[in-house]
Amino acid sequence: MKKLLRLLAGTTLALNLALTTAPAFALDVGQLVPDIELPGGTVPRLSGLLGKVVYVDFWASWCGPCKQSFPWMNEMQQKYAARGLQVLAINLDAKRGDADDFLLRNPALFALAFDAKGESARRLGVKGMPTSVLLNAEGKVLYVHQGFTHQDRTELEARLSAAIATKKN
Repeated sequence: MKKLLRLLAGTTLALNLALTTAPAFALDVGQLVPDIELPGGTVPRLSGLLGKVVYVDFWASWCGPCKQSFPWMNEMQQKYAARGLQVLAINLDAKRGDADDFLLRNPALFALAFDAKGESARRLGVKGMPTSVLLNAEGKVLYVHQGFTHQDRTELEARLSAAIATKKN
């Protein structure tokens, strides 16, 4: 019963995000990302990461593909951190405890933020979980991706690597 309630709560959050997301905030490639506050995390604002290539990932504890993406994001952070990559995962669970339980089973070796109100997701036009946004060092959108499967890993890493290669030191 508890799992069913979590699933319903998560589905409600995703539906709410989809219905309340203003199209004016949807991101396009080449667009400068809005500076968003990152509540409860290690970085207070997205602008604090300027100068790095940033892979922003929106996730929730009830998201099945998120369980697959965390090990990959850990690997990417470790592999490319010295070359200027910062992975940032923004949790959208209404209850912080749900996120903490997920993190016990799926540790994160990258920056985290917690946005129970979903304001950051609305500002960036997130419509599903997980959604990732790749930003260049100037804060411009290079790529937006929804979902995560094992098959996505190769293409996503190629995009990360290319972004890092074009980063000015």
